[in-house]
Amino acid sequence: MPRRMAREGLNIAGMTDEKIRIRVTESGQTLDVVVFSKRADCIEVVLGEGVHNMKCTLTPTRNGMAYVGNMKGRELVYERSREQVQADIDRLNPNVRGPRRR
Repeated sequence: MPRRMAREGLNIAGMTDEKIRIRVTESGQTLDVVVFSKRADCIEVVLGEGVHNMKCTLTPTRNGMAYVGNMKGRELVYERSREQVQADIDRLNPNVRGPRRR
């Protein structure tokens, strides 16, 4: 991959990777991770790069104000509500609509 593409956050196909900022609750450290898939009920993120990457699933909390997941015993938190994530999804891809009526 050319350096310019890597600097601009583009992958081989020329698409941009969506990144979100999550917090490790134990240390308070924040990490920028790449989003693998994003739905209102579940967000899958990839931590690390290359052969050392790991996938983690973030699910909404009971009150719906954040998403939490676990990676190697560490708790990860994405501090956005379920409604905010759904609004992000609708904004990024307006062609995707809700379920159709039958």
